[in-house]
Amino acid sequence: MLLSLLLPQQEPFLKVVERDWHQDIIVMVRYRLPKVFVALFFLFILQRIVHFFVMRMRHLADRQTGNAHRAAQLRTIASTLRATAYGVLGFFAFLQLLNLFNIAYGPLLASAGIVGVGIGLGAQSLFKDIINGIFILIEDQYNVGEVVKIASLQGTVESLTLRATTLRDGDGTVYIVPNSQVATVANLSRDYSVATLTVSVDASANPDQVMDLLRGLSSELRAEPAFQTILLADPEVLGISDIHGREVLYPITMRVRANQRDGVLRELRRRIILGFEKNGIPLGVSADMLVMQARRDPTAPPAPPSIGA
Repeated sequence: MLLSLLLPQQEPFLKVVERDWHQDIIVMVRYRLPKVFVALFFLFILQRIVHFFVMRMRHLADRQTGNAHRAAQLRTIASTLRATAYGVLGFFAFLQLLNLFNIAYGPLLASAGIVGVGIGLGAQSLFKDIINGIFILIEDQYNVGEVVKIASLQGTVESLTLRATTLRDGDGTVYIVPNSQVATVANLSRDYSVATLTVSVDASANPDQVMDLLRGLSSELRAEPAFQTILLADPEVLGISDIHGREVLYPITMRVRANQRDGVLRELRRRIILGFEKNGIPLGVSADMLVMQARRDPTAPPAPPSIGA
């Protein structure tokens, strides 16, 4: 009994923890929380500013109806600005949360720098992606909305960041290509495209008549209001390019706006079929196909129809 009176009384562990937590919560709410709230508020304002400029550039891109290349550049800058700015703002917001819980992020950043050296040795492709992405933007190799062929893949550029390029092909498949794999770029949407149609005609047709008809059909196509803004120059019928047996090839070349070849070629094929049928010009048959047909006697009665089993 006497010993217990002489020794100091120890508080229960739970009470000590409760008192420390209570003090920490008071300090956090009174001192750290207002600072973090102000910092997050400014980060939110910066995020809205970035969002405003991104949407502004996208609206400007939509208005560039006469300059597709300028519109693609604006969409690319908007996509890159959004991805980069959101990453930086998110990093600073994470640091503010660490500050709220009184976690010293200085040693974490220092250790991250040391670890980053080791990671960088094993993740060189990431730095190659970023460096190559910077050169893609600086050299204006391609932009969002353009059709390109990179890394043996062809599609429309849907997104471009410093790390990767997102493509979507004609089937709707999405490809994500790291920028470090972009060694050679084939841009199919820059300035203009050349549409080439090779018409196969039978050798019995008069070449001068065939070329005059092709020139007339091509000129009529360009005179159409729907194709006046698509065809950039008069179509050219250069003459006979090759002969394969009874097949004579007449190429037609047209300079059209980028990514507008398919519609022009489809319409020209339709007009050629109708024009050849009207003027009695037979289309050619490939020399690889051998068609054997016996001459039919016009006086012979028609063959009876076959009865299926």
